[in-house]
Amino acid sequence: MMPAEKTLSVRGRVFVSFKLRALTGLHIGGTAGGIAIGGVDNPVIRDPLTNRPYIPGSSLKGKIRSLLEKQYGKEPNWKIHNTCIHICQNGLEYKQCPVCNVFGVPAELDYTHPSTRLIVRDINLDEKSAENMEALPLDRPYTELKTEVSIDRITSAANPRPVERVPAGAVFGPGEFVYTVYEGDGLVDPKEDVERLAVLFEGMALLEHDYLGGMGSRGYGKVKFEEIKISLRPKERYFTSEVVVAEVPDLATLLARKDEIIEKIKAELGL
Repeated sequence: MMPAEKTLSVRGRVFVSFKLRALTGLHIGGTAGGIAIGGVDNPVIRDPLTNRPYIPGSSLKGKIRSLLEKQYGKEPNWKIHNTCIHICQNGLEYKQCPVCNVFGVPAELDYTHPSTRLIVRDINLDEKSAENMEALPLDRPYTELKTEVSIDRITSAANPRPVERVPAGAVFGPGEFVYTVYEGDGLVDPKEDVERLAVLFEGMALLEHDYLGGMGSRGYGKVKFEEIKISLRPKERYFTSEVVVAEVPDLATLLARKDEIIEKIKAELGL
């Protein structure tokens, strides 16, 4: 039972737009169903309308959440299909958990409200990057094929397999994180909500230090955030104006200005 949740309202929304550059080849797997004879059995995910690779928001959000769970030492205790993630088991644990507050918990749990603050959009291939790749002699449209070879430990036989990946240098964007700041009758402190933006920034840094997609231990998936813009729509003028809080070239600059950015958002929201 959550008798007070009807009073919950939006204080404002923070929009973080960016471009994401692949510094090494990137493989986010798609389905092999329907591939013609002679095709690859490890394809990347593509937009069915444009045939261009894209980065699903679910892949980006899930990877950043996983890295933050490990960073904060959170136990993976909730099974979703074949994957376990961390979900707080009671209200007290949830109140103190930076990961669940930002990235969300199942809506049916009765000790939390709201269930999530963060939306992560799918990211299409940047138009200019797509045009540049169309001019390259790639193996497939917008992608290359890299042969991975596994060795049978008993017979020493080689087992080559082609893996499709987006080549290094490709740029995806603009991407967007949408972060909602809530308030309501003691349930939610909007000031704490704004301060939790730092958790998202930390997660972005952890991703740059790790990898996105598959086969990261083999060198795939190193990415870099570029052209980051943070803007805000306060509740009182949500549909009439957007406040540009900061525009920075890279994540290092964002982290260096993190406290300043958070304080500016608080001020614009009257906190």
